[in-house]
Amino acid sequence: MKTLFHYNWMVRDEWYQWCEELTEEELLQKRTGGVGGILHTLFHIIDVEWSWIRILQGKPDFQEKFEEYSTLAKVRELDTQFHQEVEEFIRNWDDSMETNVLQETNADWTGETLTWGEVMCHTLAHEIHHIGQLSVWARELGKKPITANLIGRNLLVRQNNRIIG
Repeated sequence: MKTLFHYNWMVRDEWYQWCEELTEEELLQKRTGGVGGILHTLFHIIDVEWSWIRILQGKPDFQEKFEEYSTLAKVRELDTQFHQEVEEFIRNWDDSMETNVLQETNADWTGETLTWGEVMCHTLAHEIHHIGQLSVWARELGKKPITANLIGRNLLVRQNNRIIG
């Protein structure tokens, strides 16, 4: 799981760099699918990731408003702020935590029993889904999207013939 979080963060950073070539109008333009436009989707990705990690930790969650972060610089700043807490949680993750049961959630799944592993996998898949949307929108703009390829990113390192993430 740790490897896929690192993958998502790497790809997200590459999308931020890609976005530097766009105008503010292109970043904010409403698009078909997703939560709106390119910048709003990036904001949504980091907000959801941070929110789920806070819920797993039993910390209060709150919804940030996109209107307060409607520039690339502000979204990246928010990501940096949230990332510290998320990365610490991921660094301390071990597979035995997958079967922990989420006690409470204000999300749409209220009333269902969720495991931490399900929430973590959902969080990973959520970002990958939205990155796919960004790729479609990039092509609509006539621009080459960021590669989604995990291979060649050196996320898994061999040490004494064992793969470590």
